[in-house]
Amino acid sequence: MKVLVYSAKDFEMDNLKKANGEKHKMKFVPEALDATTAVMAAGYDAISIFSNDDASLVVLEILKELGVKYITLRATGYNNVSVKSAKRIGLKVAYAPEYSPHAIAEHAVGLLLALNRKLVLAHEQVNQYNFSLDNLVGFDLNGKTVGIYGTGKIGSILVGVFHAFGCKVLATDLRRNLYLENHYDLEYLPLEEMCRRADIVSINVPLTYETHHAINTSVFNAMRKGTYLVNTARGGIVKTDDLIEALQKGILGGYATDVYEGERGIFFKDNSKRGIDDQKLKDLIAMPNVLLTPHQAFATKEALERIADTTIYNLDCWEEGRSCKNELGYETYVS
Repeated sequence: MKVLVYSAKDFEMDNLKKANGEKHKMKFVPEALDATTAVMAAGYDAISIFSNDDASLVVLEILKELGVKYITLRATGYNNVSVKSAKRIGLKVAYAPEYSPHAIAEHAVGLLLALNRKLVLAHEQVNQYNFSLDNLVGFDLNGKTVGIYGTGKIGSILVGVFHAFGCKVLATDLRRNLYLENHYDLEYLPLEEMCRRADIVSINVPLTYETHHAINTSVFNAMRKGTYLVNTARGGIVKTDDLIEALQKGILGGYATDVYEGERGIFFKDNSKRGIDDQKLKDLIAMPNVLLTPHQAFATKEALERIADTTIYNLDCWEEGRSCKNELGYETYVS
């Protein structure tokens, strides 16, 4: 099978080549998929895309016209793909589920600890031989109340981690997890009620129509002053304008995030020479109580190996005419 790999990054190519062996004829290009670059897929049976590629209806129709039959995502989230449209026009789409929920959960905790304990600021001060502690006071996690928005694979791991820290853990989800309730004394609540009671809120839901801008002014106003918000899910779950206002008003004590609502076209690139034009992103980066990483939570050795293995597995299934357990349909829901 001829496969074009869009948004190919240096750090993932070796894993993909190793997992593939000589089975599929793969070409790697750095360009992201969109309505302009879709023509690059002419002559290919399948394409592989990343989380910030554009697989909306217009793009899918171009791919279909070019003869592409299969799309495999190197990601768990698939909010960038019009799955229903793909199915309607006859394109098969598969994703990479559960490649490493521990990688995401661990990064979420790392972000929170780094922001709370002012580790970046401490490092900068020490490099200037400033060993004062005046600006470095944080708080204990032990005894705090943590709200987990989404108790899927990643959220479930975080419930256990924060319980181990000695936190009271609350949650919001469409479905209750009885195991978590029984083993960690987890309490499920509506989103605003959970946020009202929590000192720390972690976002771990997929970006869907229902969760888009779910964290907005209404939710921020329900929070107690000084709440910390952690986001390792998708930027679009948080309404950026409302977030900035909540930070400026002091409703949020801190925002630790690996994602940003307008990250497409900015993240996964070195913009150090030409800079960026997104003023909202600039404003967030400039805030001392914001810690932002460039969508790197998934980037562990183990996770990249599993993503590569899953990508090749999906392609193998299609080429061999086997059913693919990762193929997406109307009813698929990822948390």
